[in-house]
Amino acid sequence: ISAKYNGESCVQYIGPNGSGHYVKMVHNGIEYSDMELISESYYLLKEIALMNNKEMSDIFYKWNEGELSSYLIEITGHILEKKDFEGKYVLDYILDEASHKGTGMWTAQSALDLYIPLSVITESVFVRYLSSLRSQRFIASTILKGPKRSLIDLESKKIFIEDIRKSLFLGKIISYAQGFNQMKEASLKYKWNLNFSNIAKIFRAGCIIRANFLNDIMLSYMDNNNLINLLLTPYFQGIINLYQKSLRRVVITAIRNGIAVP
Repeated sequence: ISAKYNGESCVQYIGPNGSGHYVKMVHNGIEYSDMELISESYYLLKEIALMNNKEMSDIFYKWNEGELSSYLIEITGHILEKKDFEGKYVLDYILDEASHKGTGMWTAQSALDLYIPLSVITESVFVRYLSSLRSQRFIASTILKGPKRSLIDLESKKIFIEDIRKSLFLGKIISYAQGFNQMKEASLKYKWNLNFSNIAKIFRAGCIIRANFLNDIMLSYMDNNNLINLLLTPYFQGIINLYQKSLRRVVITAIRNGIAVP
């Protein structure tokens, strides 16, 4: 009945006293941040790289063939190329206003209770709240003027697109690391004795945050279930050291052009 990854069932007993519900809550928090990171990447490609929907769709399909391979990256490619019966892109007619069910908020609240930094997920929750203030944002856009957007040449555009790809992957890694760190602290506080390798294993299929690099998370915890932090493991620290310059360049470019990338 369960989803399967390479023939393995993605189902496990998580632990006692509501721990399974807690893990699902954190899963949803990570999902919030995944979608926010993708949204910011989309907006940078559109506003700075001046790419149209078809070009961006092709980019996301290409990214999904590599280390960013995941359900949300894949469906972003589909969404970007979706047209209505008049041949117009559906995405261009969707309001920039998102609702929420509460799990992201609960994840952030729990992190505060546990004294755990959860910056990526928490900012993603705040952005959803901000999106719901559409009338205020519209008024502000007519009064508060940001900087003019700067154009980039073709060669710089290629570099910028690759920087966005690396930044998106690094952002995802940080978000997942923060989520798993929160589950670790909750497990210690409530004496759940969570197995994080098994949690990463069941996230690999049948859930919204499924992604290929969950294999690397699974293997990291298989070696040591009591990791200080995923970001400090040899595999992930290597990516951080390679990709951090791209992330810094993207943030600087966004700030210079008045684009929010919280």
